[in-house]
Amino acid sequence: MAKSTKSYEERMLEMEKKEQESLEKAKRYAVQKKELLKRKKAEESKKRTHRLCQVGGAVESVLGAPIEEEDIPKLIGFLKKQEANGKFFSKAMQKETNTDMEEV
Repeated sequence: MAKSTKSYEERMLEMEKKEQESLEKAKRYAVQKKELLKRKKAEESKKRTHRLCQVGGAVESVLGAPIEEEDIPKLIGFLKKQEANGKFFSKAMQKETNTDMEEV
């Protein structure tokens, strides 16, 4: 059997060096993962803001006037009442199914 040319100390130093490199690499991956999550959250936030602006614009276009901050509780109350009286808002927001379209 051939003897190893490196001493135990040399091999231990190599192992420790590889371990350090692995730890540094893991830290870099953690930073990259955190950055990706941050970007994802920002993108989702932008989409939500855009959707909310569209909804507000649609409501204002139907009303023909801007919605003031004091109008928001009235709008919420109205929508809740519609839901309590027969889920009219939920029914209006559902997409038509193929069978509904065939009957028309």
